[in-house]
Amino acid sequence: MSKQVDASPAAVAGLLLAAGASTRLGQPKQLLPFAGRPLVRHVVEQALQSRLASLTVVVGFHASEVRAAIADLPVSIIENAAYAQGQSTSLRAGLLALPRETAAVLVLLVDQPFVDTALIDRLIGLYEETRALIVAPVYGDRRGNPVLFDRKLIPELLTIVGDTGAREVIARCRDHLVTLALPDDRPFQDIDTWDDYRRLSAGSP
Repeated sequence: MSKQVDASPAAVAGLLLAAGASTRLGQPKQLLPFAGRPLVRHVVEQALQSRLASLTVVVGFHASEVRAAIADLPVSIIENAAYAQGQSTSLRAGLLALPRETAAVLVLLVDQPFVDTALIDRLIGLYEETRALIVAPVYGDRRGNPVLFDRKLIPELLTIVGDTGAREVIARCRDHLVTLALPDDRPFQDIDTWDDYRRLSAGSP
């Protein structure tokens, strides 16, 4: 007899990493105007309209200005004073601040403005259907963000060091990875340079 998967609603917390120094831009990308508001606010509003049970935002570079851009929204804001030491420090700060009832965490990046509410909800739905340890979107043979991790992996995520994300954890747990196929790579597009910003801004709603 096959094992039944619990498909009931899960408390999936959102964790938005918005602390980076934007070295290639020379100014905080979090505050760049996008779709009529600061980029960080645009990304937060997409997440808040989703089925995420909560949203924690990690700030660092220009923390006070980034905090002010979302201060009126129902999010938990965590400041990472060690942001210059790499993305792993922001990931760790955010994970340690997640609500106790969190069943899984969806890690979002502030420079991916086309990750919308619908994609977030589809990832949550796939997690509820499968209870996989990792759920990630893919386009062709390319895996992208955001990535959802079951709470069982949080201790392992907390061991990551340096300016890196969770690639090593995903590689080690690839047998427990479930993917969501996307029709295009639009959600994967990110803002690293001024050319990126001009191109993505032109395609914003």
